[in-house]
Amino acid sequence: MTVIKYPLVTEKTTSLMETSNALQFITDIDATKKQIATEIEDMYGVKVKRVNTMVAKGKKKAVVSFEEKGAAGELASRLGVF
Repeated sequence: MTVIKYPLVTEKTTSLMETSNALQFITDIDATKKQIATEIEDMYGVKVKRVNTMVAKGKKKAVVSFEEKGAAGELASRLGVF
């Protein structure tokens, strides 16, 4: 089961990428933080430092912080987000 649906791109997520080395994703509503971290690591080959989640308007958002400096910017480029 895929828990990551798509990356979320807003002004705030751009700021997160630059200041906190993090990206935001929309995930399955039932996904756990561990499942999200594991799937990001497996799909993109980057080490996840921390996952914070929130549910708003029936959607689950996950803010994923990365271990490696600059990993968020590199991953965003690979995803074609920026």
